[in-house]
Amino acid sequence: MQFLKTLFWVILAVVAVIFSLRNWIPVPINLWAGLTADVKLPVLLVVSALIGFLPTYAVHRTKLWRLKRRIDNLERNALLAGTPPPAAEPVNPPAGSPE
Repeated sequence: MQFLKTLFWVILAVVAVIFSLRNWIPVPINLWAGLTADVKLPVLLVVSALIGFLPTYAVHRTKLWRLKRRIDNLERNALLAGTPPPAAEPVNPPAGSPE
């Protein structure tokens, strides 16, 4: 399975490099007050993908962090509440008395 993951990422990287080489053209971006920025197309696509990915990733990591803290807290409380009281020793009748 690790081989397939590696193969997928290698193919994706090769496709990205080929795309970047064939589309390395400046794209004008109109900014405020009449400013124009010329940005290469692959750079623009990577930046826009990161702008969309990073907030979602931050929300995902925050939820995982909260859930992990919650699970740790529940486990800690279960350990504290789940300790049984010491078992009482059974009372042995005297050796000479009949039962």
